[in-house]
Amino acid sequence: QVDLVESGGGLVQAGGSLRLACAASGRTFSTYGMGWFRQAPGKERECVAAISQSGLSTYYADSVKGRFTISKDNAKNTVYLQMNDLKPEDTAVYFCAAKRKLYASPRADEYDYWGQGTQVTVSS
Repeated sequence: QVDLVESGGGLVQAGGSLRLACAASGRTFSTYGMGWFRQAPGKERECVAAISQSGLSTYYADSVKGRFTISKDNAKNTVYLQMNDLKPEDTAVYFCAAKRKLYASPRADEYDYWGQGTQVTVSS
């Protein structure tokens, strides 16, 4: 069992930055691939970024490439999402997820554990 707790969400103006963090319990964090997903009202959940178990391989949705950066600190059992140049369309609840498979993947059905989510609101 892995428990995931997100933090760092909030209200920010367009063009601003936020850094989300996801702290994971358990001693096997280093063996998990991780992902950040988001869900806006009335929309499907989408993967914005994912990272492999080693941290060497990443995936980004086209909508966030060049603006968001995912990183993984296995020593701290934490995965981060640095979000720069935020836009109103980035407004959503952001979820952290973990999977036993090692590679980076945008497929939600491959993830075994999910956090409760943190709200990100970007004002224009």
